[in-house]
Amino acid sequence: MPDVDTLYNGLALPAGVLLAVVLAPLAGAIVAGLFRNQVGRAGSHAVTIAGVAASCALSCWVLWQLVGKGAPPFNENVYTWFSIGGYEAHVGFMVDKLTAMMMVVVTFVSLLVHVYTIGYMADDPGYQRFFSYISLFTFSMLMLVMSNNFMQLFFGWEAVGLVSYLLIGFWFRRPTAIFANLKAFLVNRVGDFGFILGIAGVLYWFGTLDYATVFANAPTIDGLTTSVFAGHEWSVATIICICLFVGAMGKSAQVPLHVWLPDSMEGPTPISALIHAATMVTAGIFMVARMSPLFELSETALDFVLFIGATTAFFTGLIGMVQNDIKRVVAYSTLSQLGYMTVALGVSAYSAAVYHLMTHAFFKALLFLGAGSVIIAMHHEQDMRRMGGLRKVMPVTFWTMLVGTLALVGTPFFSGFYSKDTIIEAAAEHAHEAGNWIATYGYWAVLLGAFVTSFYSFRLLYMTFAGPGRFRDAHGDHAHGDHAHDDDAHDHDHGHGHGAHEPHESPWVVTVPLVLLAIPSVVIGFLTAGPMLFGTDMMGHAKQLPFFLGSIDLAAARDVVAKIAEEAWHGPVQFALHGFMAPAFWLAFAGFLLATAMYWWKPELAGRARRAFAWPVRILEDKYGMDALWIRGFAGGGLALGKVSRQADERVIDGAIVNGSVRVVAAVAGLLRRTQSGYLYHYAFAMILGLIALLAALLRYWH
Repeated sequence: MPDVDTLYNGLALPAGVLLAVVLAPLAGAIVAGLFRNQVGRAGSHAVTIAGVAASCALSCWVLWQLVGKGAPPFNENVYTWFSIGGYEAHVGFMVDKLTAMMMVVVTFVSLLVHVYTIGYMADDPGYQRFFSYISLFTFSMLMLVMSNNFMQLFFGWEAVGLVSYLLIGFWFRRPTAIFANLKAFLVNRVGDFGFILGIAGVLYWFGTLDYATVFANAPTIDGLTTSVFAGHEWSVATIICICLFVGAMGKSAQVPLHVWLPDSMEGPTPISALIHAATMVTAGIFMVARMSPLFELSETALDFVLFIGATTAFFTGLIGMVQNDIKRVVAYSTLSQLGYMTVALGVSAYSAAVYHLMTHAFFKALLFLGAGSVIIAMHHEQDMRRMGGLRKVMPVTFWTMLVGTLALVGTPFFSGFYSKDTIIEAAAEHAHEAGNWIATYGYWAVLLGAFVTSFYSFRLLYMTFAGPGRFRDAHGDHAHGDHAHDDDAHDHDHGHGHGAHEPHESPWVVTVPLVLLAIPSVVIGFLTAGPMLFGTDMMGHAKQLPFFLGSIDLAAARDVVAKIAEEAWHGPVQFALHGFMAPAFWLAFAGFLLATAMYWWKPELAGRARRAFAWPVRILEDKYGMDALWIRGFAGGGLALGKVSRQADERVIDGAIVNGSVRVVAAVAGLLRRTQSGYLYHYAFAMILGLIALLAALLRYWH
């Protein structure tokens, strides 16, 4: 492989531009949040949209400089945070093609979400506060992806967690929203505990938190072991990588730390698109890809990543098949697709993982925003069983969601196909080479996941847009949705006391972002798969240097994506045509046919199937008991342990030891006090008795 330093001939990226990318959303968040009364509603959305738009434009310019102009990667510190002894922490940026791609995705999706929010949150009294939060979230995510050291990474990591807490619980008068944001916050703290242990391991064994220094010295820990428990040696690389990945399990919602993401749908729909499609949940995927020089040192860690990802990809997708809340179906789809990305990381297909991250951001944000458009039309009703027949009255929403669905299920020529099919092919290649049960399990999980994804995706479309309209006056007892029971919301958001509401297409501020997201959902894979995945030009002809060269580091023998390029990549057209013959396509087609039969052709089949498979359906509706395990198990166990601790503290420590010793001293003192009579003959008598006892003891000792 050529020396990375010799590959670039362009001008260096200016640090001022990178600072502007980060600080523009922060400035908008400060103005909208702290001066919301002065700038008003229009001023709040104007300043935050302007900040994110500037950040997006500059991010696109940065990506063009790196890709089109040959600028070298930027890696410099701009501020020293602290210096203690031999340890330093800085604020700095590492901007290469991986970072630039993430910057564009984050800012582009965030910009469209900002515009969409104007229509979606139009009647909400927390309008300015919401814009402040989402702009602050964009700043936090940019700090995370642009960092050049573990300390700044951790700052961005925790900042997105904090802002997600504020956004999920945005309607803070709703008990379900408060429960959801606490759940998200606490479950992520479990993952973050492992994450900070991993960072501590990096600092202990490398003596620095700087990415470049750590990656350059990564070979020094290859084969190095340490004793975690007496008599048991562990690989240092395995310890660091598994601890870091535990953090990714929390942030990217991998089993068993996935339970927070479906409940986070209690937040407004725009944040579902922003946090749970394009930004926060992909932070763990990005982090593992960035740490590829470390993960490549541990087969054990990679197998662990593969197993967790495969379990998440298949089993959380199954839950989506029985959900009736439109947003929760999309949420479980997100869990499943994050599992696909994690499987790619586990088989060392890092480029395929981050490429699926990019394509998924567009079509999953499209599906979330499309679901929000439906919720608006349905007077904030989210139950798909009370929808139907919306295709004619919401044509823009329907066609854009159809595009997103086709991309999600991996239809050839759509963007999701190029990334998803590459992951499945990479898993197959790894299973063939590794030959162990984990590799085989990973392949079958992502392959069968194609059927599951197709079924629940088309089920959503049919229940929402096809057949007769099942909607009715939102005055019913079952009315619920984003704004239901929100005391702060406008009356029309309550779903009570409002007249009959006929669904209609959403305003342009809602539909324009849908169209703009539908375009890359169709074409981005066709245009970029060659350069970004397979090291060719757009049409698969001329060979080029790997897009992520210098960003992702792995041995040529483990590069499964390169092997796919040699065996199967002959351009986007041929790759898509070959996809029609692949097992994944036919499994997805089978899922489409089953959903069509059950929810369009013979709707009564759905009820029969639910009754026939009542036991598996109940398991899926109970989410395999994972919520009960966390709430009644871990959380309930913690409360029970706290009660036991309190009883031990009150009865044993305070009652027996502290207060008991006081009572003993008081009793002894009470007895001794009676011997102090003040009479001389009492004391003389006591002295005589003592002398007799002493003489008796001495005589016994002498004899």
